[in-house]
Amino acid sequence: MYTAINGVFENGQFILQETPPTTKKSKVLIMFMDEIETPFVNEPNSKKGVRLGSWADKGYSIPDDFNEPMN
Repeated sequence: MYTAINGVFENGQFILQETPPTTKKSKVLIMFMDEIETPFVNEPNSKKGVRLGSWADKGYSIPDDFNEPMN
């Protein structure tokens, strides 16, 4: 059985942020994760994706039978 637990390595020590599932002696595997900074978005209401219908004037459209059964 494998269990993942979050933690931080700081000043030469591992600080667990969750309680381990056992208190017995156990083998562990420690992985060091790269810190990835998320870019700051200046627009508070910015949304990812494409607005529905925004490509209609560019030659793209949804067929009239889009929601019909395929059989």
